[in-house]
Amino acid sequence: MAALDVLAVDYTDYTDRQLAAIPLVVLVLALAVLGGWFLMTGAPVTPGIEFTGGTELQVTTGAGQAQIQDTFAALPAVDGQPTVTPTAGGNTFIVTTQSTDTDALTSAAESAGYTVESVQETSASFGSDVQQLGVLGLAAAFVGMALLVFVLFRSFVPSIAVILSAFSDIVVPLALMNLFGIELSLGTVAALLMLIGYSVDSDILLNNHVLKRRGDFYESTYRARRTGVTMTLTSISAMAVMAIVASKFVFNIPLLSQVGLVLVMGLAVDLMNTYLLNVSLLRWYKFEGIAR
Repeated sequence: MAALDVLAVDYTDYTDRQLAAIPLVVLVLALAVLGGWFLMTGAPVTPGIEFTGGTELQVTTGAGQAQIQDTFAALPAVDGQPTVTPTAGGNTFIVTTQSTDTDALTSAAESAGYTVESVQETSASFGSDVQQLGVLGLAAAFVGMALLVFVLFRSFVPSIAVILSAFSDIVVPLALMNLFGIELSLGTVAALLMLIGYSVDSDILLNNHVLKRRGDFYESTYRARRTGVTMTLTSISAMAVMAIVASKFVFNIPLLSQVGLVLVMGLAVDLMNTYLLNVSLLRWYKFEGIAR
């Protein structure tokens, strides 16, 4: 119950600007991180090999992780440090590099005494096409969400509150992905799409209680918050368990661990945006916006 007590804010003690300040500051900082990352790397988020092209090898060896990394990093065809991920098998490793010279990579592995179990290559042109599809998918989902919200509420301020919250729920996790070293992959794109759904669900729950049900503004808000926080904390707990179980310390499934971590970050941000930023905009709309 401690987490619920922390979120039990008495909204009458704070102005609309005070409620909106923290979510907006976090959003501005996230945009600054993405902008800085773009200036340094040419992309707002570090893309994985699904989007840039590259090769993934699965090798079996008694060598250590650092030694395997040095073996492939020394190749002329490899630009930058390859990623070496141990699997649950112990002696089996997944080597990921942006090089598409599979012959050179395989020869280097065999020369070092490694057994190559599998080789999977993604061409740069195919990766570029996948990247465009991923961006279009996110954009289409966001635009579809915005249109649905406008149709449901047919009012500018409540609709903007939902859209701004959903936008922040995507931008902040993207910035945190850079800080935590999580690459943008098909799995993390799927997590971001899920966050749009989670965000719209919690925001529409709040807006419906406040705008379409009888009762005092604060009574309706507290009722929606009680339901929404319970739902979101349950989802955060489930995603946290998935991230821990799939981490390198247990089953070592990096993709599931990254998806779980992105969802945990996004859902935590959604709590802040929904019950601080969205509430501030709705209260302004109810008590001041209509009268102006």
